[in-house]
Amino acid sequence: MATAAPVRFGQYPPARRTLLHVSDTHLLAGNAPLGGRFDTAANLARTLEAAEATGIRPDAIVFTGDLTDLGEPEAYAALRETVEPVAARLGAPVVWVAGNHDERPALRRDLLGLEATEEPVTGVWDLGGLRLIGLDSTVPGWHHGDLDHGQLEWLRHELATPAPLGTILALHHPPLPSHVPLFDILELRDQGRLADVIAGSDVRAILAGHLHYSTSGTFAGVPVSVAAATCYTMNLARPAAEVNGMDAGQSFHLVHVYDDTITHAVVPVVDAPTGDFFSAEWVERMSRLTPEERLEAFSRKRP
Repeated sequence: MATAAPVRFGQYPPARRTLLHVSDTHLLAGNAPLGGRFDTAANLARTLEAAEATGIRPDAIVFTGDLTDLGEPEAYAALRETVEPVAARLGAPVVWVAGNHDERPALRRDLLGLEATEEPVTGVWDLGGLRLIGLDSTVPGWHHGDLDHGQLEWLRHELATPAPLGTILALHHPPLPSHVPLFDILELRDQGRLADVIAGSDVRAILAGHLHYSTSGTFAGVPVSVAAATCYTMNLARPAAEVNGMDAGQSFHLVHVYDDTITHAVVPVVDAPTGDFFSAEWVERMSRLTPEERLEAFSRKRP
């Protein structure tokens, strides 16, 4: 028997595609504490547990870089052992994007099963008509970002043919300014070259990490969404020159792709009591009402 279509409460149909966007796991071999204080493995596991608890069945899980902190083979192996069972349960492919703390040879060999070279880690995924392109903004031996001529020409070639649901780019260094001084030193350089490549293309969104805090903006007219880190986040409740990391504020993003827009919901990973008014039963009850009855039951202000 076919499953009944969900009742539409508003003017938008269900999202065409959904993505789970995670960033900056910074795993270390032997789960050594990052900076002597952050348990990156436990924080990643907690993040994935929270993501799975949402009930989402994403079309892909996207990790936007700094997968490990030192590029250690053991750290990449631990990352696979942690993430792959979750991805299997969710039935979703995993998209690994390189970050400045990663090392291309180890990432390619120990995470992707490829030849251990310094070639950029790139890829293209067809998610039922939504094209996801992973770029490698890392510069071997450095922490700032860049995209070389070869990679940009490869991207131009890929974008020459539009995808049915458009394209999302994923890279580590966001093409956005930061009000935190240290990040402008480590920004993606020569951003105008990337803007030139995506101009007039079907790129609808850019996913990034690197900053360890959630932010958003536009680049060449394209929305950019930056996911905070799972390992630790930046405490922005301080003067910009005094911002440092804290073991709090971790989150992930739920990306919903609609025909005319894409939303990026920041989901905090936190244990906190909540109310118990809304539930699946409440939604089912609302679904049995007419649109007018729903407005009367839920929208009208009561004395």
